[in-house]
Amino acid sequence: MLWALTEARAVLGHRTAGWVRTMASRSLLVAPPAALSKPLFIPSRLLLGPGPSNLTPRVMAAGGLPVLGHMHQEVYQIMDEIKQGIQYVFQTRNPLSLAISGSGHCALEAALFNLLEPGDSFLVGVSGIWGQRAQDIAERIGARVCPMVKAPGGHFTLQEVEEALAQHKPVLLFLAHGESSTGVLQPLDGYGELCHRHQCLLLVDSVASLGGAPIYMDRQDTCGVLRLAQPAWNGVGPAGEGSGPTARLDGIDVLYSGSQKVLNAPPGTSLISFSDKAKNKIYARKTKPVSFYLDIQWLANFWGCDDRPRTYHHTTPIISLYSLRESLAHLAEQGLENSWQQHREASEYLHTCLQGLGLQLFVKDQALRLPTITSVVVPMGYDWRDIVKYIMDHHHIEIAGGLGPSAGKVLRIGLLGGNATRENVDRVTRALREALQRCPRSKL
Repeated sequence: MLWALTEARAVLGHRTAGWVRTMASRSLLVAPPAALSKPLFIPSRLLLGPGPSNLTPRVMAAGGLPVLGHMHQEVYQIMDEIKQGIQYVFQTRNPLSLAISGSGHCALEAALFNLLEPGDSFLVGVSGIWGQRAQDIAERIGARVCPMVKAPGGHFTLQEVEEALAQHKPVLLFLAHGESSTGVLQPLDGYGELCHRHQCLLLVDSVASLGGAPIYMDRQDTCGVLRLAQPAWNGVGPAGEGSGPTARLDGIDVLYSGSQKVLNAPPGTSLISFSDKAKNKIYARKTKPVSFYLDIQWLANFWGCDDRPRTYHHTTPIISLYSLRESLAHLAEQGLENSWQQHREASEYLHTCLQGLGLQLFVKDQALRLPTITSVVVPMGYDWRDIVKYIMDHHHIEIAGGLGPSAGKVLRIGLLGGNATRENVDRVTRALREALQRCPRSKL
């Protein structure tokens, strides 16, 4: 028996050696890329476009910390602290608050995949690219999409929304609080109460606005001035049903945002929170969500948002979670109201400087201008691409052109988080003045 086993090992060893020789004798189809033998070089640029924004030193330092396993207790603790940070910046006590391993697009898909089932009526405000994207995603799910369409630069009034709610009887309404493609800040006060009166949930995109403009998820009331009775995040534990008064006005049912704008964190993670009404709809679904990766019931468990032991769902981007945690901590230390004021003052100064150059702001009504991203009408006779390229090439500053329905119509300048300073406004104003003097202009 021992002899037979030894003989078998010898035969197997000869065969293995033959396979190795055969594989080694074949020439490689693809050679090592010459580009990868060069050192990595990243230029220094001031990112004053619509995002991403420059990282803060604190966030950059977090990116160099050691990787841990995604199910280590230390990582669970970081996830819990991120949840508390989300509750603070959203001003909500929703237990179902977590981060998605993906950009703001991913959070939008998570919301729609979980809230909509085939045949559901979905009312979507389309005034820029994000309404267009929400419409596209919902159509792929098989929802019955009912778009409300506005020209770029427009917003939706309570009367318009109420008429559409009565006509289409949707289960969900989408509005972009900060429409980054046009620079519009959509009013939200009273929209939640209106939706709930029509048995509809309210989904809001705050990717471009969070931290730069006031938003109160639980109490986005008709006056817009009420606050929570006590801070939603006290740094001790997640603010759930037992952490203070639970009475709430009709606010936002699902709110999401991204990491790469005012939070000054790397792109690739997003924040999302669900009200009890939204959670109940998700848990009462007749069909499974079309995406396993974005199934909120699985994610809620993995993020410790339910009472069951955490179960593996996917491998989270650990380093990105460190960075997101630090960006939320920075905003909590600064204070939301201080951040809102910083962005308001910086954007108003920018508007004055742009008008001083003879440029026209795209959003006419000052109250509807997004404090984080300013849209400027492309001056007559200029190609917007020439202006953007000149500022990048000669001043190492990024600004952007329009996007989606605003493409070719506007230039967009972002003042996001730590980039929202008078010094940066002065820098981009000087660069714009020079670009307007140096860039070619048509004679038409």
